[in-house]
Amino acid sequence: MIEEDVIKNWIVDEGIFREKKVDENSDFHFIIEFPNDNIMDVVRPKGKDFIIIACATQVSPQHLELMNNSDQKEKSKFLLKLNMEVNRFLVDCQLAVDQSTNLLQQYVITYQIFDDGLTKNYLYDSLKRVFKAKIQCVWLIEKTFGTINESIQEPSNENSMFI
Repeated sequence: MIEEDVIKNWIVDEGIFREKKVDENSDFHFIIEFPNDNIMDVVRPKGKDFIIIACATQVSPQHLELMNNSDQKEKSKFLLKLNMEVNRFLVDCQLAVDQSTNLLQQYVITYQIFDDGLTKNYLYDSLKRVFKAKIQCVWLIEKTFGTINESIQEPSNENSMFI
């Protein structure tokens, strides 16, 4: 089993480690920032021989408004397309969809790596895979429903699209 310190050293060496989270359901749980301004989790569930990379994204209020202005057929086609697009990345995805409005509220992209395949190189390839799947979702929202007019928004250091 690859030790916690090995994983921590890999993410500290590359400058993406943010914090260790206390989590009774895991042997370790690290919060990382990869790439810049994108938060992910690297977790070894308690007693398991794998780690999970996870990235949760809350759909911004501006994107929700754009989606809400579309018809039900377009929303349904979007959700099917989203599932198909994410599937190409060979990751797992959980969609939180409001059943009354058929609007995507949040999605969580995860990827699992067993210890016997875990190397620093494969960890970073997997981080890229999860991030690219996440950003594909953002692009698909914008392609389907339109982009947010950013010139109207107040400037902020916080990116409301990402958790």
